[in-house]
Amino acid sequence: MTRVLVTGFEPFAQDTYNPSWAAAQLLQDDPPDGVEVTAVQLPCVFGKSLTVLREAVLDSDPALVVSLGLSPRDCISVERVAINVNDCPIPDNAGRKPVDEPIVPNAPAAYFSTLPIKRCVTEVQKRTGLNSAVSQTAGTFVCNHVFYGLMHLLATEGKQRRGGFVHIPHTPEMPAAANHFVPSLPVEDTAKGLRVVLSTALAHDTDLAVAAGATH
Repeated sequence: MTRVLVTGFEPFAQDTYNPSWAAAQLLQDDPPDGVEVTAVQLPCVFGKSLTVLREAVLDSDPALVVSLGLSPRDCISVERVAINVNDCPIPDNAGRKPVDEPIVPNAPAAYFSTLPIKRCVTEVQKRTGLNSAVSQTAGTFVCNHVFYGLMHLLATEGKQRRGGFVHIPHTPEMPAAANHFVPSLPVEDTAKGLRVVLSTALAHDTDLAVAAGATH
């Protein structure tokens, strides 16, 4: 069995539910064939989230780590790059609101995902029919904080582990989606797409040479 760590976030702000954590639990309960998934919930808090993440990586010793976060997008978004900055328009769950702070001082400005991001997106679309896309930014809030922290950890203590970050949509019953402010997708469908992401990442070290960039 190949060990995989999948992280999701606790509910944020006024929400009582976070589909990133629900999807992680579904992957743990029903993983791809030949895969053992450990799901770990991260606090939506700067600093503390990386402490919990590091402990989870060291405890589970996975070959692959995929962190999940919530986004008001209409697709499963496989992130390309994490940048070394916290710059927040809103506070985290502990009330912290850092501005222009490095995530890791004196570390690289950015890290690329080590998932085959374009291949993952292509396989999700082909095998599930779900909308999926490469994303060029994970923002500068706690999702990017975790993504960068993960990639720095894997680069410095990773033992050849690979990893990356995927943003997923709201679910239909969440207030923002129910009020038609953001698109939505049932979490069971999201988990179906994420199983393809995991199996594709484990099966392929190299990516497809196809266009998946953005003009803006």
